[in-house]
Amino acid sequence: MAAPEPSASIKQRPLHSTTFAKAAAWRVQRHHLDRRAPAGAMLAVASRICGLHAQVLSTAELALWARVEDLPRGWVTRALWEERTLVKTWAMRGTLHLLPTSELPEWHAALGTSKRYRSALGWQNFLGISLEELDRLTRAIGTALDGRILTREELLAEVGRLMGSKALAKKMALTSWGTVFKPAAFAGNLCFAPSLSQRVRFTHPATWLGAAPARVDPQAASLAIVGRYLAAYGPATDHDLSRWWGGASMKTVRGWIAALGRNAAPVDLEGTRAWMLAAHARELRDLTPKRSVRLLPAFDHYVVAASRHAVHLLPDGLRGRVYRPQGWISPVLLVNGLIQGTWRHEVKGNRVEVTIEPFGKPPGWLRRNAAEEAERLAAFLGGQLDLAIGAK
Repeated sequence: MAAPEPSASIKQRPLHSTTFAKAAAWRVQRHHLDRRAPAGAMLAVASRICGLHAQVLSTAELALWARVEDLPRGWVTRALWEERTLVKTWAMRGTLHLLPTSELPEWHAALGTSKRYRSALGWQNFLGISLEELDRLTRAIGTALDGRILTREELLAEVGRLMGSKALAKKMALTSWGTVFKPAAFAGNLCFAPSLSQRVRFTHPATWLGAAPARVDPQAASLAIVGRYLAAYGPATDHDLSRWWGGASMKTVRGWIAALGRNAAPVDLEGTRAWMLAAHARELRDLTPKRSVRLLPAFDHYVVAASRHAVHLLPDGLRGRVYRPQGWISPVLLVNGLIQGTWRHEVKGNRVEVTIEPFGKPPGWLRRNAAEEAERLAAFLGGQLDLAIGAK
C-alpha cells in the first residue's frame, strides 16, 4: 500500500503516557492471559492475536490452551485438516502461521504488498533469476497446484515443466526448502495440505477451500491488519511493528499509522513514542492490573511480538535465556505480563513431567499459581503431573 507521511495532526496530538509494566498488563488482558476466553472461542482468539505461530505445530495448540477455557485436545488438527476453519501458510516474517479461513483473503491482500521477497539482487544471486522470472515462477506454482495436492518434489517437477526448465527445478530443489514457495504463499497461490506420512504436501487455497477467495483491496487489508496488531500488541513503536511484520521500512510503517488517522493514538512509553488504537487509550489509562500467571509455549505470540523491547519485560541480563540462537524462543513463565522464568515439559507414558525455572526465588503465591497452571497442562495432555519448581 502507499505510504504517506504522517500528518501534522498526528505529530501534534497530545501523548498518553504509560509504563512498560502497564503496557504488559494491557496486552495480557487483550490476549486472555489474565482470564481465559470462554470455551469455544478458539477461532476468535486466533483472530485476535493475528493467527497462530506454527513453526512447531504443537505450540499452536498450547498457545490456545493458555488462552481458552476447556480447549478440546486435538482441536487445531481438526480445524486444519477436517473442518478447514484454519489454514496453514507462510505469513508475517515469512514464518509459518495458522490463519482463520474467513480472514485469508485479507491476509493475502496485505502480504501481497510485502517487499520481503522482492530483492532483485537476492533472487539473481539465489537462483539466477530476475524479478520478472520470479513472478512467472509464482504464477506457475499457482497453476501447478490448481485442483491438485502435491508433495514438494512433485510440485518442483511440475513447476519446472511449466517453466520449461528442468535445470531451474533442480536448482530449486537444492535451496532452503521454503524459500521459493513463500512468495507464492504471500500471493495467495499456495497453502499447506495434509502431509502424506512424513512428506509435506501443498495445494492452492481455492482448491483446499472449495472456492476462490474474495478479492480484498490491499490498502484496506493492510490497515485492518495493522489495527488488529495494535489491538493485541499495542502500545507498539514503529520498530516493533516493522519487526513483527517482517522488515517493513519505516516509511511504510509510518504510512500505515498516518493512514489510520485518528484511529491511532500516540503513547509516551517510558520516553519512547508508541502507538495504540485510540479506542483503547482510555482503557489503558484506567486499567487496574490484575495478578496473572501463565505457562506460555515456545514461540508464543506474546513473546515474539515483544522481542525488540524484551529488556523491559525481563530481569537484567537474561534475554538470552528466552530469545535463543537460530530464532528459537523458549517457553516462558509469564507473571503479570512480565517474563519471570522458563519451563519445559515431557510426556512419559501417563506422566507429564513439568519443570519450571523461575528467574530468582518465587514467592509463595507465584509457586501456587504456577503449580495450578502445570496441573491444567497435565490434565490437558491427559496425564498425571510430576512437577519441579526451582531456579536453575
